[in-house]
Amino acid sequence: MKKGLSFLWSIFLLSVLVFYIARLTPGDPLVSYYGDRVEKMSSAQREQAEERLGLHDPIGVQYVRWLECALHGDFGISYKYKMDVTEVIGARIGNTLLLGGIGFVLIFIFALLLGIFCAWKEDGLADRVICRAGTVISCIPEFWLALLLILVFSVRLKWFPASGAYTIGGEQDFRDRLHHLVLPLTVVVLVHLWYYAYLIRNRILEEVRMDYVLFAKAKGLKKQSIFFRHCLRTVFPSYLSLMAMSVSHILGGTYMVELVFSYPGIGTLSYESARYKDYNLLMLLSLLSGSVVILSSMAARICNEKIDPRIGELR
Repeated sequence: MKKGLSFLWSIFLLSVLVFYIARLTPGDPLVSYYGDRVEKMSSAQREQAEERLGLHDPIGVQYVRWLECALHGDFGISYKYKMDVTEVIGARIGNTLLLGGIGFVLIFIFALLLGIFCAWKEDGLADRVICRAGTVISCIPEFWLALLLILVFSVRLKWFPASGAYTIGGEQDFRDRLHHLVLPLTVVVLVHLWYYAYLIRNRILEEVRMDYVLFAKAKGLKKQSIFFRHCLRTVFPSYLSLMAMSVSHILGGTYMVELVFSYPGIGTLSYESARYKDYNLLMLLSLLSGSVVILSSMAARICNEKIDPRIGELR
């Protein structure tokens, strides 16, 4: 109950902040709805247009009206697309779930395997090479790596498309969608992979240096048995907590990748809604993204409390 109220309070504060900040930033939302016709409008016509969109009232009144409608499931229409914002998001959200979801799974499968391998080969040649290469790659910004891959694999080699989620008319073609996913998915995975692999590596090495490991060695247990049967079992709950905490990090990276590749997902839609002052669309996108981040943070806290009950006692 307490966590549910905390979630609702966080979403309410987020909605207030986004609503006010969006309306106080420079720009004309009428341009998004009416296009170039705004320049030819008289003062009277402009007032009528603002009143029609509900922009003529004070910001506080606008927010109360929006909140009342939102509580009844009506989030308004998109100024740019002239249709219900839920329909606009519904047409794009699957693309982001596909890119972000596959990226999330691949990141944590490879991060776990890479972290285990580096911890097992600690200070060996393979560990040193992977650590240095991973550090360099993880420091490269998403947009720069994306542009580099586009230049090499799309412009020069022409192996993969440089933009989009599928070829026109190929929305149901699995191979075509997979072909379009290769480059953006590569960027999402490469940029985040070593960060989490390094955390897992260090966590395993901390466990390897615990007193019980020395005791197990003194009893004559083999290194392989201690490492995989005891150390990894102890580290795994922390790994689950790390996965929950990483959602917001990977989500932000996915949004950036969508922009560079003109991938029709939530990230691209968020940028467009902010650029064109599409208030209703921006509000719902912010609430959806905020809900994911808040829920993942709550899940991480629950995981941490399960791992160490003392965390819950301190609150």
